[in-house]
Amino acid sequence: MKKIIFLALAATVLFTSCEAFLDTESYTKKNTGNYPKTADDAIQMVTGVYATLNKVIANCGNSYYFAAQLLSDDMFGGGGENDKDWTSLEHLMYTNLDRFKSFWSDRYSGISRANMALANLDKVEDETLRNQLMGETLFLRALFYFELVQMFGDVPLITTVPQTVAEVAEYPEQAPQKDIYAFIAADLKKAVTIMPTQKWNEIVSGEGHATRWAAEALLARVFLFYTGFYGEAELPMMDEEFNITGSVTKAEVITALEDCINNSGHTLADDYRRLWPYTNSVSAKNYDYLADLNASRKYWLKDGENPETLFAIKCSHLASWGTTIGYSNQYCLFFGIRNAGTADQYKNVFPFGQGWGAGPANPKLWDEWKAKEPNDLRRKASILAAADRPNYVYGADKLMEESTFWQKKVIAITAYKNETDLFNSFTSSTEYYGDGEADDFQLAHETDLILIRFADVLLMHSELTETAESMNRVRARAGLSPVSYSFEALQNERRWELAFEGLRWGDMRRWGDTYAINALTGQLGANIWNRAVATVMKDQGAGYAARYQATKGFMPMPSSEVDLSNGVLQQNAGWGTDAIFVSWNE
Repeated sequence: MKKIIFLALAATVLFTSCEAFLDTESYTKKNTGNYPKTADDAIQMVTGVYATLNKVIANCGNSYYFAAQLLSDDMFGGGGENDKDWTSLEHLMYTNLDRFKSFWSDRYSGISRANMALANLDKVEDETLRNQLMGETLFLRALFYFELVQMFGDVPLITTVPQTVAEVAEYPEQAPQKDIYAFIAADLKKAVTIMPTQKWNEIVSGEGHATRWAAEALLARVFLFYTGFYGEAELPMMDEEFNITGSVTKAEVITALEDCINNSGHTLADDYRRLWPYTNSVSAKNYDYLADLNASRKYWLKDGENPETLFAIKCSHLASWGTTIGYSNQYCLFFGIRNAGTADQYKNVFPFGQGWGAGPANPKLWDEWKAKEPNDLRRKASILAAADRPNYVYGADKLMEESTFWQKKVIAITAYKNETDLFNSFTSSTEYYGDGEADDFQLAHETDLILIRFADVLLMHSELTETAESMNRVRARAGLSPVSYSFEALQNERRWELAFEGLRWGDMRRWGDTYAINALTGQLGANIWNRAVATVMKDQGAGYAARYQATKGFMPMPSSEVDLSNGVLQQNAGWGTDAIFVSWNE
């Protein structure tokens, strides 16, 4: 397979060995001849790869995670009447074919840094640290490609660092999706093989770094998506010469998950609510819903101390990856409650705070969940029924596709600053990360974004083994009785347990076109308000079913990259002028 390179990575060449470009050696600047020399150097190099995770959050409205939330049947577009990018996305339409350019660039920047790190980490003398850091970098590169291939399908596959300027000038061809998945599989298998087996909170490179256990979980997620979406029995895998010569079997993935379950030290939190920041000790004391937690003084399992978190994007003050880029979790801002601006309104929906109003929850999820699992504690732990609060304001700030339901997991969380005033984020309090004075509703959300939880590991294990034991562990935590295994029971369990965590869209797609289309069209007729006017959810453009059939759920590649490639990149199907969103069809 050709080792292709990417035009946007020109700067990478400047960090390669100076011998190819300079007549004399530099004795003052870092290059691959003298870096990394120490353990700190190596950690710093890998920190640069992690930093690109946070960079995406700075423009999170154009990210895979954001798209996956709005594209699923559990969230609507929301936002104001001018936030047409969100509404169009929710209906698989567009206002701007270049909207995902920053995501594309940031993910390829991460891949470039990962390639550079992997080419140079062999200089680390400490074998345990070297294997840990190489495994982390392989995990991150696999994660980056997994998001890209789910988002866009055939994308350029960059496997090495370019060695000459001429290489950089050649725009790479699109790789078949099978090749990309085979490359991801190879990265994750190698990461699992070489990474140390320390417990999740004993990692030598530092708190919050990727682990063997996270790599095993991601391998299972990739396997399930590939085999489901493409109808294959196994996940293809490349060898070191970039040829597909092997595969990852279901039995191997099950073994990896069982290794994680039995040896990682990860466990389920004792109370589902303690996973989410609204149970923090500052906010909880004024939130009646958490009276029992207050009585027992069992609060939020804060970032870095949660045994259920396998991997999260670090957004806290701790700056565990040595960077302050993306220190604020902007998803909390985007998914915060849109409001007319009155102070009392946020007291009425306390402790859920101000934001831009993306992603109102589908009211049918609330109703279906209650009908199928009326005693499931997770429903109220996951969804705020805001209209039940006194003085709820409809149509605040021209809110569109308002359902009056908001998810509770990734959202602005307020706290009382004194008897009358609210912090925009509880993290501004002295009990957490702030000085008790400074507070900014757009930048104060210093909480991590969880990408992989132990509950998901258990549910993937049940799905692959077609047994109920692991699934029933998850149900028991929610106060539910055990059930016999069925695929429908597993599907429901994933929807309830993992609601609003960015996984539903992938599940819908991998469970087949019929499932995905039924889920999408199931949103039709839901009660909503546009600018405070009651209506119901309606098809826009050609409609959910036609748009999914046309696109298979793939988003448009950035038009600027398509143009720059001079014919090398081909735009994805279904993104012609007939998919342009102009305004909401009343």
